[in-house]
Amino acid sequence: MSVVSQVILNADDELRYPTSGELKGIENFLKTGNQRMRIAQTLADNEKKIVSQASSSLWKIRPDFIAKGGNAYGQKQRALCLRDYGWYLRLITYSLIAGDKDPIENIGLIGVREMYNALDVPVPGMVEAIRCLKDASLKLMSEEDAAEAAPYFDYIIQAMSS
Repeated sequence: MSVVSQVILNADDELRYPTSGELKGIENFLKTGNQRMRIAQTLADNEKKIVSQASSSLWKIRPDFIAKGGNAYGQKQRALCLRDYGWYLRLITYSLIAGDKDPIENIGLIGVREMYNALDVPVPGMVEAIRCLKDASLKLMSEEDAAEAAPYFDYIIQAMSS
């Protein structure tokens, strides 16, 4: 949920006007809007490149994943991995647009450990994959934009690592 939506819902729930602190939060959210949109656009425009670079990096770090018997062995399994990488990248763009980690939490992390465990996908491997996505993504950004985007990747990494 965006900062604006959250402020409105909180104020309405409490039958009050937004506080000056909440209004300042909205002002800050709006000031960073162009940057967040630029980052989201960079990620969207470069999804294939990012996923390709991230997967290449991951296969170098963990060649056992694509070796016979590995979770990404064969075209079908590899395609499923790449699909997931793109999905996480998209979740990060949603959160950047909202200026909040709620889309990651509500759409992407609820039940993720259970799902991967049920599919016999090693969660530490997914954590490493997100790190590779982060590295490939941040290389395409200015230092300032990378600093804004990095916490969203880190949030997923931390949540999957817990």
